[in-house]
Amino acid sequence: MKRLPLALVLLLLLVAGCSSSSSDDDDRPGPDESSTAPSPSASSPSPSPAPGRARWQPRPGLAWQWQLTGKLDLTVDVPVYDVDGFNVSKAQVDDLHRRGRKVICYVSTGAWEDFRPDADRFPKSVLGKSNGWKGERWLDVRRTDVLGPLMAKRFDMCREKGFDAVEPDNMDGYDNETGFPLTASHQLAYNRLIARLAHDRGLAVGLKNDLDQIPELVGDFDFAVNEQCAEFGECDQLAPFVKAGKAVFNVEYKLAPGKFCDAARDLRLSAMRKELELGRWREAC
Repeated sequence: MKRLPLALVLLLLLVAGCSSSSSDDDDRPGPDESSTAPSPSASSPSPSPAPGRARWQPRPGLAWQWQLTGKLDLTVDVPVYDVDGFNVSKAQVDDLHRRGRKVICYVSTGAWEDFRPDADRFPKSVLGKSNGWKGERWLDVRRTDVLGPLMAKRFDMCREKGFDAVEPDNMDGYDNETGFPLTASHQLAYNRLIARLAHDRGLAVGLKNDLDQIPELVGDFDFAVNEQCAEFGECDQLAPFVKAGKAVFNVEYKLAPGKFCDAARDLRLSAMRKELELGRWREAC
């Protein structure tokens, strides 16, 4: 057989060596390795509910429990609980979820509370007059540069504990003696900021009282929370929420159920009677 030239033999050996190195030493993971390798974010659990997840949309007529004081009673047979976001633990929220409940995170967004763990983060310049409750003062809601980040952190807490929604309280400072020259426009801007902060975290959000601004805000909020609309003859003002298919969670403190429940049912409000301290006791319609 005719012998190949030495140069050609050397060239063939070089090509073969490169091919072998390429197939044997490739450090890309094979199918088995890539299927078990963790993603970059796998070691850091995402909060629940996650941003981008479809928000809870409570519908008119849902029964509810509102408890902000005392040992939390987890046994009330209603589909919705509204509880204190700071005092209720993630384990309790998880327990309520196992019982089939949706859970709302109560947080004051329009008033400062001296008993909260983040109270010292609020500069004195944003603290106004007392809102009538011990240790609480109205906030200057014009200062969104200060209050926005603080409320975002509070809503992060709600999300991390697994809450489904937020009840931001004291959302009508402009209609009270706050110590600041607040206008309806200031309040609208702040309330919309609060709604956006909740929605950015996948949380539903309720409009607390602020009846006069319902026409402008019903599109920004997922439900309403109201105190004493029957006592003051104001329940008709909540109709835009019901018309939009959104729940109105109403509580009365002074009226007996026989004085407001029939009208509440006609208006499709989720109404009950509570004591002012909002403990475990409730009297449902």
